[in-house]
Amino acid sequence: MEVFASIDVINAFLHLDKTLDQVMRDYHTWVYLILFAIIFCETGLVVTPFLPGDSLLFAAGSLAAISGSVLEVHWLFLLLFSAAVMGDTTNYWIGRFIGPKIFHKENVRFLNRKHLDRTHAFYEKHGGKTVVIARFMPIIRTFAPFVAGIGSMNYVKFLCFSIAGTILWVGGFVLGGYFFGNIPVVKRNFTLVIMVIIVISLMPALIAFLREKFGKADNK
Repeated sequence: MEVFASIDVINAFLHLDKTLDQVMRDYHTWVYLILFAIIFCETGLVVTPFLPGDSLLFAAGSLAAISGSVLEVHWLFLLLFSAAVMGDTTNYWIGRFIGPKIFHKENVRFLNRKHLDRTHAFYEKHGGKTVVIARFMPIIRTFAPFVAGIGSMNYVKFLCFSIAGTILWVGGFVLGGYFFGNIPVVKRNFTLVIMVIIVISLMPALIAFLREKFGKADNK
């Protein structure tokens, strides 16, 4: 029974964008720390790109509108902004110090080589703007700071891009959820809205992939 209970807890946190309301009722203001940890890990640890990002921010903003006494939108923004920037910085320095050794290895445990190569190619094409653009691209945003560190991008320049991208990302999704998440039609179809957000978030990466694939086909 304890094993199944543990699995349920892990599943709840991995899909926190869909279970946040229940977690908030169970943990109250501790939900701030939970949200901080998930956004920090999703951004700062190259091995956890599977954690919720865009949809979690939108869900948190929506619940802040309902329960201002538990989740206050201004504190929520500042907290998640800090988590994302600190995550970026951690990921950058990990990439700076150990990235070059990992990048030249074919098989690295816990690291998806295809995601790393795709992000590196994206970084080579867009340069520093990748840090901003990648904020809105799941998986790539987890690898972008790591790749910037591997490329020894100037840290001050990286931090400026990171702050700009984080303001747009956290502000856009949290405030979007806060102002639009509790519109009746959105509340009735909240799961569908979350799925649409995830699909829209994946669109830039999908478009880039299709362009690359068909571009190569045309050049043959």
